[in-house]
Amino acid sequence: MWYVIEGYDGPGAAEGRRTARPAHLERLRALADAGRLLLAGPCPAIDAEDPGEAGFSGSLVVAEFPSLAEARAWADADPYMDAGVYVRVEVRPFKRVLP
Repeated sequence: MWYVIEGYDGPGAAEGRRTARPAHLERLRALADAGRLLLAGPCPAIDAEDPGEAGFSGSLVVAEFPSLAEARAWADADPYMDAGVYVRVEVRPFKRVLP
């Protein structure tokens, strides 16, 4: 089943994003290589493709996992969690309709 994983950045998350990004992307690439990643990316804190100093307010991942528990476990192990980027992560089932 597909799951939406939303991470919400805390104050001063920019430095944690910079340091943990390579490991964060490596995990996402592993999902993509397995054909289990629908989409992933950060949410700019302002209405701009490149938010500059405003940074990001969080991230969104839509990926396939065998269960909600496994999706939560994957989200909890994200390097952004260890780096203190996310102050909150929500994981919920997603029903893909289009495309």
